[in-house]
Amino acid sequence: MSELQISLLGIGIFVVLAVWTYGWWQQRQYRRRFGEVFEKKRDDVLQPNAPQEQDRSGESQSETTPEVAVEEVVQALADEPVRNSAANEGCALVDASSDYVTLIYPGTPIGVSALAPLWQQRFDFGKPVNVCGLNSSSGQWERVIPESPLLYDSLKLSLQLVDRTGSISETRIAAFRELIQKIAADMSAEAECPDVAEAAKRAIALDAVCAEVDQIIGLNLVPRSDRQLLGAEIVYVASQNGFTLQADGAFQFLDGRGLTQFSLSNLDNVPFQHHLLNQMSFSGLTLLLEVPRVENPVERFDEMLEMAKVIAASLRANVVDDRRKQLGDEGIAIIREQVVAIEQTMLGQQIIPGSSQALRLFA
Repeated sequence: MSELQISLLGIGIFVVLAVWTYGWWQQRQYRRRFGEVFEKKRDDVLQPNAPQEQDRSGESQSETTPEVAVEEVVQALADEPVRNSAANEGCALVDASSDYVTLIYPGTPIGVSALAPLWQQRFDFGKPVNVCGLNSSSGQWERVIPESPLLYDSLKLSLQLVDRTGSISETRIAAFRELIQKIAADMSAEAECPDVAEAAKRAIALDAVCAEVDQIIGLNLVPRSDRQLLGAEIVYVASQNGFTLQADGAFQFLDGRGLTQFSLSNLDNVPFQHHLLNQMSFSGLTLLLEVPRVENPVERFDEMLEMAKVIAASLRANVVDDRRKQLGDEGIAIIREQVVAIEQTMLGQQIIPGSSQALRLFA
């Protein structure tokens, strides 16, 4: 055997050993990370009477059967707030006090294709349109979407009367009613459509109430000297206190449901841009609380005030009012009383701050 052959053989053996060693190392790392998930002892599925494993306390641990696993998944889906309850909650929120509500009784179950004219025009009314149907199979009211394959015994079609842009006009309510009446006529169904003028009056009255309580409370933070706040230190302090930068260019403090409790924005009203923050400086910050959109606004204001003090201390800044004068106890008490008054007014009008209904009206 020549020296070349011996060298090639040696290289081959080395490569094989290297590949085997690398595979062994990878497997070891994999087991370290995921092994405990797979190494738990399982009962033999072919021996249903096998004894249950006992834990260190001596108590038996119940085995997870396929039936139990399925039940857990079903329960998890049922408990998921966004994909399940939110849609049906939308139907529960539709009410004559906040919506122009019509009903269609087709006589026989119908599909959503009968609502084609509404799907085409639903964005023409300037306010959200909601469609709910009485499911023929479940007997429950549920949100209807254009892609639904289900059949419905009755339909509830509504037009929201008020949002932050103001109240809907009588002309648009009338146009909505005419469309619903035409849809009902095309399917030879009975339709219930309330008086348009009365709905328009309700819209104006509700808008007046909403305008009164639609207040945003702000606490300004400005440096104690003429220096600017560096973007990098703002990012650091915000993240350390639980804020996340959102698409609107403000840092949001979110609750467990992902709803904004209060926000941290640029004092100059210019949105923060994440790719430029480290290169920029700012004259100050503003903490904002949208009073009607949070639960228990007074408690949220107190939390925001404490957060303002924490952030101010970290950034060597002062908490000031709109005139950039340091905010003392007297000024804070006045703002808090304002929040209390807004909360009481909303509750007096049967609008719960931070509720799903409030989020609709103040969107």
